[in-house]
Amino acid sequence: MIDRLEMFIALANERHFGRAAEAMGVTQPSLSSAIRQLENQLGVQLVFRGSRFQGLTPEGQRVLDWALKIVGDARTLREEMRARKKGLSGKLRIGVIPTALPVTARLTVPFLERNPNVDLTILSRTSIEILDGIDRLELDAGLTYLDNEPLGRVTLVPLYRESYRLLVASTRPEARLPAISWAEAAGLPLCLLTGDMQNRRIINQHLSEAGADVRARVESNSSIVLIAHVSTGRWVSIVAEALAEMHTAGTGLTAVPIEGQNALHTVGIIAAFREPHTPVLAALIEEARRVAWM
Repeated sequence: MIDRLEMFIALANERHFGRAAEAMGVTQPSLSSAIRQLENQLGVQLVFRGSRFQGLTPEGQRVLDWALKIVGDARTLREEMRARKKGLSGKLRIGVIPTALPVTARLTVPFLERNPNVDLTILSRTSIEILDGIDRLELDAGLTYLDNEPLGRVTLVPLYRESYRLLVASTRPEARLPAISWAEAAGLPLCLLTGDMQNRRIINQHLSEAGADVRARVESNSSIVLIAHVSTGRWVSIVAEALAEMHTAGTGLTAVPIEGQNALHTVGIIAAFREPHTPVLAALIEEARRVAWM
């Protein structure tokens, strides 16, 4: 039954029979057959069917809630027994908000040194996508904001406080300022992350608190795009200090402190609130506690 529940979760995540089958490494007929067998076993219809996937039935949504719990516990059991037999090994999938990508190695490098048989997949995700990915068992953990928007019931470890800088080309007059206010920054030609990013919502909040209208002439969900536009000298950006540090060394860019900011937001590791965690995930959480640099 566990295998069928895993296929059902894949279908709910992918919302497409072909993609779900590919994700599970089976043929589409095999996946469709497994879903029908699960329906027969439970005595309810789980999926609205037509020429293509049309969503989960109300019963299917409830079964999905149970499937995520059951499969999560089953994976933990398998991982724990494997660790007892072979030592700590396996893979972890970690979602990271874009502003935290420059500091990720401060956690992952010592973790991998302590655990040479563990592999990591690190994915750039929004804070919302991280929570959803953990809920759907697509991610094992996330590196995200802890204190700006509700997280729900999760295990969390604070790592550091994020602060902000005005990133400008060194040729612009602002590059010679010792500091700048949020209101002054708002009057510059800004390029910022898109509104689905929590970092953008935080920046909007601080600009609004300074009495400034928030207008970005260029928006992107990629920090690389922002850096490229700032490099032209025609735009400036407000970015996390860690991102500014990465892109100012020998690049012709300058990071200017923003005055009057109580804009310190906690970033840390989160994982599903489940005890016990898999041994590999538990090791990552322990490493986060060890290296936290708040």
